[in-house]
Amino acid sequence: MDRVTDFLPVWIVAFPLVMTFVILAVERRSEKLRNGLSVAASAITFLSVAALYPLITGGEIIQLQLFSLLPNLAVSFRVDILSFSLALLASFVWMLVTVYSLEYMRHEHGCNRYYPVLIVTLASCMGIFMAGDFFTLFVFFELMSLISYVLVVHEETMEALRAGYKYLIMTIIGGLALFFGIIITFELGGSVSLNGPLLIKEPSSLALLAFLAYLIGFGMKAGMFPLHVWLPDAHPVAPSPASALLSGIMLKTGAYGLLRVVFHVFGSKMILDAGWTTLLAVLAIITILLGSAVALTQEDLKRRLAYSSIGQMGYILLGMTIINERALLGDVFHIFSHAFMKSTLFLAAGAIILKTGKRKIKELAGVGRQMPFTLFAFSLAAISMMGIPPLSGFLSKWALSLGALDAGKPYYVVVLLISSLLNGLYYLPIIISGFFGKREREGHDLVRINEVPSTMLVPVALLALTTLLFGLLPWNVPFDLSQLTAEFLLRGGF
Repeated sequence: MDRVTDFLPVWIVAFPLVMTFVILAVERRSEKLRNGLSVAASAITFLSVAALYPLITGGEIIQLQLFSLLPNLAVSFRVDILSFSLALLASFVWMLVTVYSLEYMRHEHGCNRYYPVLIVTLASCMGIFMAGDFFTLFVFFELMSLISYVLVVHEETMEALRAGYKYLIMTIIGGLALFFGIIITFELGGSVSLNGPLLIKEPSSLALLAFLAYLIGFGMKAGMFPLHVWLPDAHPVAPSPASALLSGIMLKTGAYGLLRVVFHVFGSKMILDAGWTTLLAVLAIITILLGSAVALTQEDLKRRLAYSSIGQMGYILLGMTIINERALLGDVFHIFSHAFMKSTLFLAAGAIILKTGKRKIKELAGVGRQMPFTLFAFSLAAISMMGIPPLSGFLSKWALSLGALDAGKPYYVVVLLISSLLNGLYYLPIIISGFFGKREREGHDLVRINEVPSTMLVPVALLALTTLLFGLLPWNVPFDLSQLTAEFLLRGGF
């Protein structure tokens, strides 16, 4: 490997970080330059990650230690198939959301704050996925968690500030728990590097404490019950592009961390033998059913989507407790699918709210006749979320169900089917009312509403198209990456 390839992970993290300061330097001089640099930063980051595709899919693992802090404790980077898959997904969605933001944020205040925060959060997500050890991961995890608070409170309303306060408290709790788990891991394993063998090899009371600490730290970010309480308040109050990233990407950092814990810290055999997967499975099932059930009761569009995200993240948490290839294939592919589906839903919802000024579901009757492309994109993602073939949401649920049956756990399939039914119950009324419902012909409803500009519509359309193409195409990059990742994890992450 040449030195350019060796240092590409550092570039992927450092470039958007440096661009944040460049954007801060130019933002007061030129709005167009600020916006252009933001799009360029996200696009170049995506292309830089994509450049690793031939190497990583060919079985290479890039490892680089920058410097040591203490014996066996260093700042390091590592790119394997799991980190590459998540980084590729995150940077792709981030690029489209940044383009969407150009028009959406034109109607908002605080843009000089929004764009630098958006790009530095991208850098921190890349740092999480490409960290070579748990200390480096922890640093970037905390940076992402704290800086994204600014996105949550962007509107500066009392509701946003209350949601931000709750988010900040839960972030601090999760960060302390994660730090506790890392300290125990270092004590028991003598290292927190992802480049070596399993860090904790024997079950013990201290090892169980570490597992619980990781479960709290990463589970909070993943929206796992009962640590989900911040999510339904934070997502609706944030600007819609930020909501798309919070739900579509940043929740996945928690899932990524738990996958590293299961397969790099303890190993799948140990946590299965110790019975610790049972706890995670129970919490995952509650998360699935609670999120789906409560979503039914929500009248605010974005709040319904937020509770839906809780339920969908439960699928990912459940999949990692079924230690076989088909379950892990479905688990990783659902990370891709959910990111595409939920980003589409939040961006489409943002377009509808921006043009109509309405957030209540009962007020959106007939909006599909005024914004047909937007609601069609919303509908495509929602139907995929229900698991209807041949959309991508069907493929991930199919693989998860087969994995559950392979493991002799058919009751997991029943949970997935119940959740799919609930998904239909809370998404179909929006679609049916939007296309076929009658509006009250008074006041604002008499005004002709057009589709949003192309800078908003194209990212929504592309994300919606992924839910169709990655269910139909024989050449399915996310599915192939998920297959490689499942095999990689079952080999022990090496």
